[in-house]
Amino acid sequence: MPYYRVVGEIPRKRHVQFRRPDGGLYAEELMGEEGFSSDSSLLYHRYAPTAIIKSEGVDDAAGAADLAPNHPLAPRGYRTQDLPVGGDLVLGRQILFGNEDVRVSFVAGAGTSELYRNSTGDEVVYIQTGAARFESTYGALDAREGDYVVVPTGTIHRWVPDESAGTLRALVIEARGHVRPPKRYLSQYGQFLEHAPYSERDLRAPTAPMIADGGEVPVIVRNRGGLSRLTYLHHPFDVVGWDGFLYPYAFNIADFEPIVKRTHAPPPVHQTFEGPNFVICSFCPRPLDFHEEAVPIPYNHHNVDSDEMMFYVGGDYTARKGSGIGIGSISLHPSGFTHGPQPGAVEAVLEAVKAGHREATEVAVMIDTFRPLALGPAARRCEDPEYAWTWARSAG
Repeated sequence: MPYYRVVGEIPRKRHVQFRRPDGGLYAEELMGEEGFSSDSSLLYHRYAPTAIIKSEGVDDAAGAADLAPNHPLAPRGYRTQDLPVGGDLVLGRQILFGNEDVRVSFVAGAGTSELYRNSTGDEVVYIQTGAARFESTYGALDAREGDYVVVPTGTIHRWVPDESAGTLRALVIEARGHVRPPKRYLSQYGQFLEHAPYSERDLRAPTAPMIADGGEVPVIVRNRGGLSRLTYLHHPFDVVGWDGFLYPYAFNIADFEPIVKRTHAPPPVHQTFEGPNFVICSFCPRPLDFHEEAVPIPYNHHNVDSDEMMFYVGGDYTARKGSGIGIGSISLHPSGFTHGPQPGAVEAVLEAVKAGHREATEVAVMIDTFRPLALGPAARRCEDPEYAWTWARSAG
């Protein structure tokens, strides 16, 4: 993360003696990226974070999901609202898409997850509906509708849904690497610049340690070989303090400040995060393009280097009205295909502007990948087979 935080108790200097009330030493744990050459945090445990007493393999049905190429090539539409409800935010993931860089899943469930550590890359969890408490070695975060929760590689955590908030529905983005704010939003020293569409004040991170009493506890660990269940001698939520630049945090999509032009702006103005060979963008309510002759709707475009996946979570997406897209829908527009507004949408929005409607209301999460996205079992289960042909309806 681009700025330094201190939570709980820490000694005045790093790597010096830091003693418990009983006189024993707290155990240091450095969580660091890129081999001690990038962001890190230093955590102080009551017990040794290295003490494991058992390791078992875990059936990894999700990790071994059958990913099929998008062949024959077609734009595709999906209805996540048709996917079954059940499971939790870790083992209940239903695989939609994936490639060598990123995997995208959907979860609809209310169960409390087991303790979990993903050691293959960072995760970004977008909460579509419901709420949950994110508990980790760094402390806890309350996640609500519209939140992106960014979980650094190797963070031991669990998800505890708030049952009073209704069904928890979430999009889970698993990177093979690290997810960060776009470099163009940051100074050379890591501060958000004035032109960035969000700032440090919009980010929420743990503010207090989280201590869980208890002895032996299992933790599910994902690495490149699959899933294992390691049993720790002591509960890993025993950190009395930490400091550094690396930690989980939440950012709500409603705090994204849209960048607008007099004529239609391309998707990079909506970029929120960047990962290895992919980006995440937030489409939020904003003024329509305000040039007197503007066409305030996306033009037909062909992303020759990327696949575009759009998850529609709120408002009214005028450009694809009549295509079957609704709240909870996902569109996948691959490279090799030109996509754009629904036939008649341009004329309709121009008439709406004349009538005084001058704001775009859609809320959507977009993922652009620079390698093709393969299709997972959940995508095949909830596909709208007619979506690809919707541009041909009433087309001139």
